Amino acid sequence: MADWGFLGAGSIAASSLAPAVHAADRPRLHAVAATDARRARALDPARVYTRYEDLLDDPAVDIVYISLHNSAHRPWVERALRAGKHVLCEKPLGLTAAEVAAMAATARATGRLLVEAAWNRWHPRTRDLESMITRGAIGTVRTVTARFDGLAPAPGNYRLDAALGGGALYDVGYYAVSAALAAFGWRTPRVVSAEQDLWRPGSADAATRFRLEFPGQGTAEVGCSLVGDTAETFTTTGTGGSITLAPPAFCAGVAPSTLTATGEGRRHYPPQNPYRLMVEAVDSAAEGDTSAHLVPLAESLRIAATLDAVRDRLVPGGV
Repeated sequence: MADWGFLGAGSIAASSLAPAVHAADRPRLHAVAATDARRARALDPARVYTRYEDLLDDPAVDIVYISLHNSAHRPWVERALRAGKHVLCEKPLGLTAAEVAAMAATARATGRLLVEAAWNRWHPRTRDLESMITRGAIGTVRTVTARFDGLAPAPGNYRLDAALGGGALYDVGYYAVSAALAAFGWRTPRVVSAEQDLWRPGSADAATRFRLEFPGQGTAEVGCSLVGDTAETFTTTGTGGSITLAPPAFCAGVAPSTLTATGEGRRHYPPQNPYRLMVEAVDSAAEGDTSAHLVPLAESLRIAATLDAVRDRLVPGGV
């Protein structure tokens, strides 16, 4: 059984990760470090710190979960790894592929576990989708359409700030890109076109739309936004049929969900807690269980490289 420490006590830690650790069979929430001690105490840890460094110095902490704003991920991931901790870090793991590669190198050098907290990748429906595509259930994939439109950030939220790693592409676009890459077997795509809308000049992106081409195979149409309208859709079509995830395509969990595949009908999934599944898998892996399901760093790197390529191709539109 591992003892967990949280860097940050924001909304995702409070609403999802702390409850997942408390509900899990083995892990324990030993400590939370946050600049606001009241928010840290609200997560019900055994210890509270107001300095992140103090939590990393705590010898009882085995695994560190990081939910700071995106631009703070790399420095605190690397400090936690060098402090001898295993790390689960919120997605996106890094702002660029170079950052992800650097963090992966630090994990290898320290012999510690580093996992990107793309929680939906632990949902049984997501795992079934990836398994079905891998075994050729719909033949060779030719097209993907993936879209995630999310709620607008509150004033002052870091998602509005490009310097902090905000924006739709990093936040909700991540899910759609991940699903598209998985459908095409994690091959490297070419960005054919991309455009974005900003909340204001110099802000992070309010919406981003782009087309990916997987040479010799097919294309993916991907879109994301944080303007208030909510929608999550995903369909992939191959030479032998198609697979559709009923909305919400990416963030299913608290409600029943379905997957419909040609030749296999409709699969029904009861309400799940993928956060708990993720926490338990990381906890088991940290204890030496090589069979525990983890998101490979190679896939995190491919996602980051694709986001890099999209940003390089963007044509600003403005709102």
